[in-house]
Amino acid sequence: MRRRTTLSVTATAALAIAALATAPAQAAPADKAQVLASFTQTSASSSNAFQAARANQAKWAAYGFDWSTDYCSKSPDNPFGFPFKSSCARHDFGYRNYKAAGQFPANKARVDSALYEDLKRVCSAYGTAKKASCNATAWTYYEAVKNLGS
Repeated sequence: MRRRTTLSVTATAALAIAALATAPAQAAPADKAQVLASFTQTSASSSNAFQAARANQAKWAAYGFDWSTDYCSKSPDNPFGFPFKSSCARHDFGYRNYKAAGQFPANKARVDSALYEDLKRVCSAYGTAKKASCNATAWTYYEAVKNLGS
């Protein structure tokens, strides 16, 4: 009887381990695509929502978002003193997560436009002459990602 119980417990444990090994990873929430879209729109409210989420990534862990960034890639993060770094981080977020979702081509233009709008919002803090210089730099960054971003 003791031998049969041992075999039964061992078989049950093996089945439980096999079930865990073959169980699918927990799926991302059903609204992941909508949340991703909400973080990558051109509006200031979308940008603010993204920055708040980025500051509290643990709250969004179930979504499996890729928060990694190289900021403005090979371009300066703060060209001529203009703080473009966080705008570039949001742009990277859009690129990385839409690529992972297999939806990059359909969303690239909007993500690039969101970068441009973010950069222009940075520029809006400056006076006339410096604002013009900042806007010209923002346009250059936008044109670079629009034409070369992948």
